Amino acid sequence: MSQASPRGTYLVIAEALRAEIEERNGVDALPSEADMMRSHGVGRNTIRRALKVLEAEGVVESAPGIGWRPARGGDRRSLAERMTDLISEESLSVGDTYPSEAKLCERFGASRTAVRRVLAQMEGNGLLTTVHGKGRTVRALPTPTTRP
Repeated sequence: MSQASPRGTYLVIAEALRAEIEERNGVDALPSEADMMRSHGVGRNTIRRALKVLEAEGVVESAPGIGWRPARGGDRRSLAERMTDLISEESLSVGDTYPSEAKLCERFGASRTAVRRVLAQMEGNGLLTTVHGKGRTVRALPTPTTRP
């Protein structure tokens, strides 16, 4: 990468890796971290941050002895999409209580950090509101989106 990205170099690389994974459907393993460092012209920490973003979204997983690989089977939607879709899947209405962080971590097999990041996005988008001492409630219903 010749120029610094205003969005964060690791996020740009995460998007590039996501596109590469979608292009090469059926690939068993991603290139090594060293190969990714060379191809993107960045350091190991930047590659690892990009991979952690994709891991939190359920796109890739770490496989001991293999390295990183596309996540096997299951739901291919991002964590943000799955957590947003939970509102309609559970038939939640405006004012209803949204599940706790612990329940979301268990349900989606995600880290608390990843869940908190998505919850903050959902609050920022106006879908949820937090009432201290009471938890999160649905503030607005998500608009239907078209899936590719």
